[in-house]
Amino acid sequence: MDDAGHPELSRRFFLGCAAVAAGGAARAVAAAEGLPPELERVLERLEPYFTLQANFRDVSRGRPVPHSLPEEVRRDVGLTRETWKLEVVSDSAHPATLGRQFTRQDGTALDFAALLALGEQHAVRFAKVMTCLNIGCPLGMGLWEGVPLRAIVALARPKENLRRVFYYGYHNDDETQLFRSSLPIGRVLEDYDGLPPVIVCYKLNGQWLTPERGGPVRIVVPEHYGFKSVKWLTHVVLSNLFHANDTYGGQNNDVDSPLKTFVATLHVPDGTPAQTPLPVVGYAQVGVSGLSKVQVWISPADQRWPDDDPYFSTAPWTDATILPPPTRWGGDVDGPLLSGAFGFDAAGVPRAWPMRLAKAHWAALVPGVPAGRHVLRCRSVDAAGHAQPMPRPFKKGGRCDIESVTFTVAG
Repeated sequence: MDDAGHPELSRRFFLGCAAVAAGGAARAVAAAEGLPPELERVLERLEPYFTLQANFRDVSRGRPVPHSLPEEVRRDVGLTRETWKLEVVSDSAHPATLGRQFTRQDGTALDFAALLALGEQHAVRFAKVMTCLNIGCPLGMGLWEGVPLRAIVALARPKENLRRVFYYGYHNDDETQLFRSSLPIGRVLEDYDGLPPVIVCYKLNGQWLTPERGGPVRIVVPEHYGFKSVKWLTHVVLSNLFHANDTYGGQNNDVDSPLKTFVATLHVPDGTPAQTPLPVVGYAQVGVSGLSKVQVWISPADQRWPDDDPYFSTAPWTDATILPPPTRWGGDVDGPLLSGAFGFDAAGVPRAWPMRLAKAHWAALVPGVPAGRHVLRCRSVDAAGHAQPMPRPFKKGGRCDIESVTFTVAG
């Protein structure tokens, strides 16, 4: 019941992401000073920065997927704003001591009006890219809004023996379909290293969450992959359990690995005449380690590379340009909506760029090469100087492979 469901990255899926991205009608970025006209023409077709709700890619779980249920069924099971309820309870197997609990049975479960009332005092908005742990290609970039989960926890008046919070959403009343994620209570109560809070989310890009995006209410965990941001939220369970109990942990995934920094391409020209400069454009997912550089490298397609250098650390990489913040954000997001959002100033301008936990675009005009088949590779360098896929190259903790795109230069 999350934004994660594909066991492996498929080339077809990635190319689909690139096709959607390249088809954006509105110009998404301001021209970086000094960019050549060859790049300007490509940037005119670049994807919007924020993704419309309807354009997010969907890898939801469920048989049937809950957002596909008829409206009258969704109403009956609490998946509309008018009928939604949230239970906040102690874990029966590993109980936390609470001052009170909120349950459907006793009529105290929180409803949507109560959540919005909390939002009048506590609501936050932040930009986050939603990515599946096992795919790599982002599913969409959004401005998420909701109430910090800690405000919900506080309502239960916890007293002692609270070490973990786990949560799950509607699962077709079938225990075999339950998808659960969890967080240590310390992360829920305190925002480490300048992160936004974990939120009980009800808006995306200023609009109510649609059923496809997990509405009426979902969890959004800023620094994590989609499996932590459970959709169709119905239960928050306060527990004395000392370890993660995520469903994804039982599926051979690393449930504690936060978003990685990596880059990939959106446009690589094919069939360009020999020795003609090549405009290349791509995107970056800026993980918890930040982004300092994007680099590119073109080599002949038949070039062999030493087996003892699998990450091409000795290749002749050259720096690309990380593009500045967009002049038009897209996704129905405008300046007033960004004003006061986490990481933005009162004028809706990012306080730092690129923003962590979000995306950025990059571009390079690569010198022309001889006719034939070639391979373009790109990589990120994070704020600590680690080149992709380091420092966490293992796929179980999120995909960050160095992408290879083969293309032809005409004779």
